[in-house]
Amino acid sequence: MKRVLFCTLICLSALFCQAQTQSEMNQNAKTKYQQADKELNTVYQKILKDYSKDAVFIKNLKKAQSLWIQFRDAEMKAKYPDREPGYYGSIQPLCWYTYLTELTEERTTKLKIWTMGIGEGDACTGSVKTKN
Repeated sequence: MKRVLFCTLICLSALFCQAQTQSEMNQNAKTKYQQADKELNTVYQKILKDYSKDAVFIKNLKKAQSLWIQFRDAEMKAKYPDREPGYYGSIQPLCWYTYLTELTEERTTKLKIWTMGIGEGDACTGSVKTKN
């Protein structure tokens, strides 16, 4: 009976655990970043469209986004300074894209407030439209 249970557990774990090479994990991390970047750009473009009549806001949003990109790139270089090849090991691309994804998702969350709006009665809406 113990043997059957053991074999069953081994078979189930094989179904749920998928071994991957480092190269595959690196590629998966890159793909996840590309998806996050695509979502960020979609949200950004929606804001530009929704607020197109507010030239001052659009000018400031574009400046903020440009500065955020500079910050993001500097943050990546601070975490992973340029070093000789192999310094960080074969896992470095996975780590790089994972952190890049995290920063991108954080920015997307910040930008989404302009697409969702702020509830009526909030005195600090600034340039964000009020929810209908």
